[in-house]
Amino acid sequence: MFALVAQGSSAVMLGQRRIGCSAGQYLVVPVDLPLTAYVTQADSHRPFLGVGLRLDPAAIAALILESDPAAPATSHVPPGLAVSPLSQDLIEPLIRLLKLADRPRDIPILGPAIERELLWRLMTGEQGAIVRQIGLADGRFTQLSRVIRWIRSNFDRKLRIAELAGIAGMSVTSFHRHFLRVTSLTPLQFQKQIRLQEARTRLSSGALSAEEVCYSVGYSSPSQFSREYRRLFGRPPGVDRRSHGIGAI
Repeated sequence: MFALVAQGSSAVMLGQRRIGCSAGQYLVVPVDLPLTAYVTQADSHRPFLGVGLRLDPAAIAALILESDPAAPATSHVPPGLAVSPLSQDLIEPLIRLLKLADRPRDIPILGPAIERELLWRLMTGEQGAIVRQIGLADGRFTQLSRVIRWIRSNFDRKLRIAELAGIAGMSVTSFHRHFLRVTSLTPLQFQKQIRLQEARTRLSSGALSAEEVCYSVGYSSPSQFSREYRRLFGRPPGVDRRSHGIGAI
């Protein structure tokens, strides 16, 4: 995902790591991370404005092949999150892309070409190393994305690091190092974030009590669940449940 802040400011949390993004800055997220995002500056006169674009790995791969098919592979793995200032060569295609919203007939004809230009500007810009890794079929981001998909589909199961390393196609040592480098979390911490975010979604539906949600997402201790939930979201699950207009159970 490419995300640009045009007005106001925001921040994303990844575990205990906080990344701020103010007007004129953009964020690239190369893998599916359990981020918590919030607006930090906005008011009625100057509301928060931003734009996001999904980064297509196939489109990035095509640009890599066209521009430098013989480029040697690199063992360097960039971090999974980085903020950069918006450059002029990114502003121009972004403005043209946004203007298409007022001319929907032009979107299928002009949209793909403008997105392609935008991808190229990202690939050749400050975060080019991150964007290029997204398009590499055998790149670290691709390998780790397989593991991330598995954890998201099996967040209530006990993790076995050797099994995850096998899914990634890495040794246990290499997997642990690269996973921490890209996500800023260990696999267990990553799973915890997924569990807690899923718990919050289930609490907001009102179908289950806080204790039932605790067990349904893989926790065996309600007290541990409540403690970790409060640490991440700022209040215990029962209070969070009531804030959605649902009676406490």
